[in-house]
Amino acid sequence: MKKAKRAMIKIKDFDSMTVSQVMEKEVQFVPLKMKGHMIATLLIEGFGAVPVVEKGRKLVGIVSEHDLLAAVDDHHALSTVTAKDIMTPNPYSVRAETTLGTLVHILRASDLVRVPVVDAKNKLIGIIARRDVLRTYLATGGKREQ
Repeated sequence: MKKAKRAMIKIKDFDSMTVSQVMEKEVQFVPLKMKGHMIATLLIEGFGAVPVVEKGRKLVGIVSEHDLLAAVDDHHALSTVTAKDIMTPNPYSVRAETTLGTLVHILRASDLVRVPVVDAKNKLIGIIARRDVLRTYLATGGKREQ
């Protein structure tokens, strides 16, 4: 079903396409109180980072594999720390109307792999990864504005 959804995206100029056309809308996220060992289990399943939200899906942070390893290196048991304890607060995020051309610059400058997508009230509405951008670039025939 995901392939059908992606195939329905109207292929046009890569740079003018928006994040909303490419982002993943079903986002795995965690609450502030989730324990580190549970977050680690989620990340092992295939994500390098997971957004942290408070009520109303308001984005407040992100926990990455790096954050978990830092807790382990500091001799904290992952079963005793929470997302709030180890998250990176106020993470980079983008809005749905951000163009892919702009997003490429953001991803490159920040060295991020995945970026949460938020609405005007900072509510988590999606996530976009480097691979989503590259997949779309190839689907548009690799044409970019000069």
